[in-house]
Amino acid sequence: MARAEAAGAEKIETTGERERFGSRLGFILISAGCAIGLGNVWRFPYITGEYGGAAFVLMYLVFLVILGLPVMVMEFAVGRASQKSAAKAFDTLQPSGRWHWFSWWGYIGCMVLMMFYTTVGGWMLSFVVKMGTGAFNGLDSAGVGAVFNGMLANPTELVGWMLVVIVLGFLVCNLGLQKGVERITKAMMVCLLGIMALLVIRAVTLPGGLEGLAFYLVPDFGKLFAGATAAEQWATFGNAVFAAMGQAFFTLSLGIAAMEIFGSYIGKERSLTGEALRICGLDTAVALMAGLIIFPACFAFAVEPDSGPGLVFVTLPSVFNQMPLGQLWGALFFVFMSFAALSTIIAVFENLISWSMDKWGWTRRTAVARTAGIVTVLSLPCALGFNVLSGVTVPALGDIQSIEDFIVSNNLLPLGSLFFVLFCVTKSGWGWDNFLAEADAGKGARFPAWSRLWLKFGIPALILAIFAMGYVPKIAVWLGMV
Repeated sequence: MARAEAAGAEKIETTGERERFGSRLGFILISAGCAIGLGNVWRFPYITGEYGGAAFVLMYLVFLVILGLPVMVMEFAVGRASQKSAAKAFDTLQPSGRWHWFSWWGYIGCMVLMMFYTTVGGWMLSFVVKMGTGAFNGLDSAGVGAVFNGMLANPTELVGWMLVVIVLGFLVCNLGLQKGVERITKAMMVCLLGIMALLVIRAVTLPGGLEGLAFYLVPDFGKLFAGATAAEQWATFGNAVFAAMGQAFFTLSLGIAAMEIFGSYIGKERSLTGEALRICGLDTAVALMAGLIIFPACFAFAVEPDSGPGLVFVTLPSVFNQMPLGQLWGALFFVFMSFAALSTIIAVFENLISWSMDKWGWTRRTAVARTAGIVTVLSLPCALGFNVLSGVTVPALGDIQSIEDFIVSNNLLPLGSLFFVLFCVTKSGWGWDNFLAEADAGKGARFPAWSRLWLKFGIPALILAIFAMGYVPKIAVWLGMV
């Protein structure tokens, strides 16, 4: 494929009617933007705090390399080889039809993800405004929590912010792949990284912040075995291992073809393993930088780092209140959080739109309009689940948002990744030789051919373990054992 240089980036021509990224940098930043979401900047820091800091981070990085990275390469390979979204990729690569049913998995997964992610993205935008206008000034954690709970109880506010997120996302996608998705996401990612750098400098220079850095960066493996008895210690370690596996797996948005679509938009100039390494590296860097912001700030103001999910929405605003120019730093923090959420939302919207265009032959404008309508309707139950529909709950799962999150995180993501692996390594699917040839096409790092047995047996075993362990506490509650 012909190539040209422009602004230091590699240009990729359009072949036929298939849209293409305008640059390699665009592919890397948009793929990373899809992976970089609230799992990095919200979930990763509080889980790291709960499991003792640096020792947990090292465990997470190991699982990222042996579990997350190979599955990402597989998704990219399916997309690039087929030059189609998941709607037609499996039809193209395996005409016999055994795997054609899997084309719907990505569409359903992305749609269910957006059913609650648009609401949480709205929370981020709301907190930008609240922090910037001084709504949290002078409030402690209890006061900030009251503001947050008041927002959840107001259906008009929640639905309003959800609609803002949906409109912004689909407006970007309506502009097209290069002029909309690529251009806007690249700008957001550059701003996100710049804001993070400023926040890291501010956090690590706070008086007392070095203690937070030590907690975060100096491993203490004893914290992975906390407990009074041997049984408690091993239980703590088991929970930490499960959390590390889950975080390494879920942070990359694997299993619902969210990455597959971006593989279909690129050429064969570069090997997919090398590109996946860069994307995983950028994704991990953002997660680690989030910790460099949060933990020094917590230690500087004597806040426990294991505050759980409320760390971002309740604890941190009260921490910013105690900083000089805290209103500014707090607003910048939630701008960064909003960019992380919106980059994922735009990428998943693009996935849904491309899937619809491939499946039903719609134009982009038609796909945008119809998909926007479907996403809006399906997002309403989550936004209303904290107020009007707050009585709708499932034992051991919780409210509507928690139910939808469980469907995606504990079911569609792990099982979808398992199917991608089996499709790429078994004779009943696309096959190992075809996958390896596609992964290694182009310049750059080669996929390790010696890892075939690990991919065929080791990764499926880990994925099934993650899937089963996600159900164990739920089943215990359903059976009345807890």
